[in-house]
Amino acid sequence: MNIEGARGFKSGAQIARVVSEDWAKGNLYCPACANDELAQTKNNTKVFDFVCPACVARFQLKSSRRWDERRIPDAGYAAMMEAISKDSNPNLFVLHYDGNWNVRNLLLVPSFFFTSSAIEKRPPLAITARRAGWVGCNILLSNIPSMGRIAIVAGGIVAERSEVRSRYEKIKAFSSLNTRVRGWALDVFRIVEMLPKKFALREVYAQEQRLAEAHPGNRNIRAKIRQQLQVLRDMGFITFLGGGDYLKI
Repeated sequence: MNIEGARGFKSGAQIARVVSEDWAKGNLYCPACANDELAQTKNNTKVFDFVCPACVARFQLKSSRRWDERRIPDAGYAAMMEAISKDSNPNLFVLHYDGNWNVRNLLLVPSFFFTSSAIEKRPPLAITARRAGWVGCNILLSNIPSMGRIAIVAGGIVAERSEVRSRYEKIKAFSSLNTRVRGWALDVFRIVEMLPKKFALREVYAQEQRLAEAHPGNRNIRAKIRQQLQVLRDMGFITFLGGGDYLKI
């Protein structure tokens, strides 16, 4: 990354923002269509930083020298939960750079892979803080199915654009689901990802408690599991073999 454009800044956070956004402006592309450039939004635009001029897909960029594959800090908890419920949150680029300003990792999380179970509520700020009582959140990357964490750069190795777009296209069907259905489908999908290629319904039932904690308002978890397995089957991710057995495609 080029740090020349940040010479006039003193704050570490400002320098990181200017440098990472400058790099993103010259290197990011749209994974949702064939357009190879993204347009940067005006300074202080809320929620998203880049937009695709062709398909109007919106993207937020979060960059850091710390690399945590489990969680990343985000903004306000209430605003994030509202965005998920209204299906208005942008796609997310998670950029990791080293001490020499080299990009080491870059993940794409499509907007339609965010669910309430992937958002962790942080404790309110102390009364002594400037924004006393404000409640932030963390994005739990570990609670997002692996297919929804698309590596564009991994360990300094850049993936082919065609491969990134192919991976995005394979999961795009989730975007057509109603947000309430999508949350359940993705939570069951994450469990299915952890199972062997051929798995049984009872193996999904074994994760019933995890799903109950993620969806405390539902008391008929097993019926929901069966329903979402049908959704995943109709989307082409699994096939039903009969007798309670399934096969991942």
